Amino acid sequence: MVLFPDGTRLLESVPAEVAQRVGLRMHAQTDFYDLAIVGGGPAGLAAAVYAASEGLHTVMIEKEAPGGQAGMSARIENYLGFPIGLSGGDLARRAVVQAQRFGVEILFPLEAVNLRTEGSYRFVKLADGNEISCHALMIATGVQWRRLDAPGADRLQGAGVYYGGGATDALSYKGETVYVVGGANSAGQAAINFAKHADRVVIVVRGISLSSTMSQYLIDQVQQTPNIQIWAHASVAEVHGETHLEEISLLCADTNKIERVRASAMFIFIGALPRTEWLANVVERDERGFILTGPDLIRDGQRPKGWPLEREPFLLETNVPGVFAVGDVRHGSVKRVASGVGEGSVAVQFIHQYLSKV
Repeated sequence: MVLFPDGTRLLESVPAEVAQRVGLRMHAQTDFYDLAIVGGGPAGLAAAVYAASEGLHTVMIEKEAPGGQAGMSARIENYLGFPIGLSGGDLARRAVVQAQRFGVEILFPLEAVNLRTEGSYRFVKLADGNEISCHALMIATGVQWRRLDAPGADRLQGAGVYYGGGATDALSYKGETVYVVGGANSAGQAAINFAKHADRVVIVVRGISLSSTMSQYLIDQVQQTPNIQIWAHASVAEVHGETHLEEISLLCADTNKIERVRASAMFIFIGALPRTEWLANVVERDERGFILTGPDLIRDGQRPKGWPLEREPFLLETNVPGVFAVGDVRHGSVKRVASGVGEGSVAVQFIHQYLSKV
């Protein structure tokens, strides 16, 4: 169910219906743009706002929903200018409104499936068969959750087993036992959110503690929440249930024994992979699929193979002139909302420099 600000709701809605209700489009108004942005997380939204406010004809293409993973965060406590924090959903909504006010065209839900270049033009093919052309392209597609490699997990996905989890999910587990798998900030935020409603929340983490993977302010909140338990040095060995999750088998690394526990739901936050398959053979990536930019493209003092310009790639530019990468999808990026916003806004200045020579 989707509840809208005017009080109306859609039952069993699909993304296309939601997009129509909130004023987003599924089809481009024109064939050409100064800047096309693929990905609508914090980095893409920031770039859209700055680019459009500075006069660039801008379109943003988003596969799922504007806001990205940050949009699923129950609370972002350390974002500059919000001393009491704000939810990821609030941040995403504000950014979308701001982008639209400057004339950004937001296409949702649409997926980019191919990239090709022709002279100074970059062409993005969409899953619906249409193609958008632009002089400058920004890739801000973020990452997608890693799959849990445990028997039963795929079969019960959506029936007690979930990847990620937002504020609205917690309301369904009042008085229940919820397991959160993973030790990063997203897992900590989810655990705190679930603890407000669930009887018991268990964080399952492979390491000996959370200190190497989670921000200290979140660790403090987790430790101060009485109904959150940390189960360290453990991993999910198997997931059980006929039509819905019933139990989880956990492998304890200290004893090498498996313990089977009852669970109402399991939310998985075990890292993520970049969404860059559609860029294969065009944009250079590292061994994990993250996009290489700027100095990372220079090897032994040499510019990337096929680089046609006299200058070196800009800081956030890929091996294809005029194609930039920002946020979590970029090799070496800092996986924080503020960092993504910073990269998105800074990249616009490089785009202006690039367009001035086209």
